[in-house]
Amino acid sequence: MAIAPEGERILIHVSNFRKVKRVEDVIQIFHRVHQHLPSKLLLIGDGPERRNAEELCRELHLCNDIRFLGKQDAIEELMAVADVFLIPSENESFGLAALEAMACEVPVISSNAGGLPEVNIHGQTGFLSDVGNVEEMAKYAIEMLSNEEVLNRFRENALAQAKRFDIANILPKYEQYYEEILKTAVY
Repeated sequence: MAIAPEGERILIHVSNFRKVKRVEDVIQIFHRVHQHLPSKLLLIGDGPERRNAEELCRELHLCNDIRFLGKQDAIEELMAVADVFLIPSENESFGLAALEAMACEVPVISSNAGGLPEVNIHGQTGFLSDVGNVEEMAKYAIEMLSNEEVLNRFRENALAQAKRFDIANILPKYEQYYEEILKTAVY
């Protein structure tokens, strides 16, 4: 079964479906995007908020355009077909899921909570909004998805930002830091 047989834009969200992930916000963002652009939403993962998310999907009459895929092993294969990654969490310690999306050349629309601003650079790799601001997140998604040239620029920037976090780049920085600490350590 094709995910987007009519060339629809694909939005994606991956999480453990807990309240802190704000999965209902993901659906509300998608609802607004869907009103402006032919689109599909892939929801990957499972958890306590899945039932509420499914109910909201039914209330908004979006069930034909949202796929609840449950837990998946090969997330990168699904990321590869996505146009935008949504992560409106109320808190993220680092934003590893956003970084994984960016490594697959998928721009990110996220909250500005926790470590997400360290990973997702506003206006370059995607957009940041205040927690709960689904209107603004949807506006940013529509803006990005409506212009192929803009979307491609964000894709390139997302991949470049993900490469900054590659272990080959990060490990030498940690090693240098620890060497400096050891030089100044008093025994």
